[in-house]
Amino acid sequence: MSAPIPANEAERLKALYWYEIMDTEAEEVFDDLALVASKICQTPVALISLVGEKRQWFKARVGMDATETSRDVSFCAHTIQEENVFEVRDAFEDYRFATNPLVLSSPNIRFYAGAPLKTEDGYGLGALCVIDYVPRELTRDQKEALWVLSRVVMNLIKQRRLLTEMVAAAD
Repeated sequence: MSAPIPANEAERLKALYWYEIMDTEAEEVFDDLALVASKICQTPVALISLVGEKRQWFKARVGMDATETSRDVSFCAHTIQEENVFEVRDAFEDYRFATNPLVLSSPNIRFYAGAPLKTEDGYGLGALCVIDYVPRELTRDQKEALWVLSRVVMNLIKQRRLLTEMVAAAD
């Protein structure tokens, strides 16, 4: 089941593209944060995803080769509408994901937890998420750490945009 489109989708997409981060080169600091999320949550996969109009694109990824997926099958498209960590303990048993191709075939997702990447205006740009191939749940401390790391990711995205503006102004 695809995530419903947010009521403020046009404004959300405008905010996402304003940051000029979609389809940029890999950056070590984002890769490091995904790795830390994977280690803290003890999952084989961690992603920093950005949810565009038709696809989700991964700014950073640990344990997954794909660089993007269709938004229609995106777990993170659900996460961007949340205010807290969104957790799916067993995707095979969750009506929203039981028929999702990412659950039924490769990569065979069973567990997902994502913390939304929110702008100051409340627009969900994407998520810092962790994935496992077995059902499970995060501890309270792991959820809190994932939430804190998502705020660090969002702050880096903001700083990246400010640096871009400063360079442009200097030219």
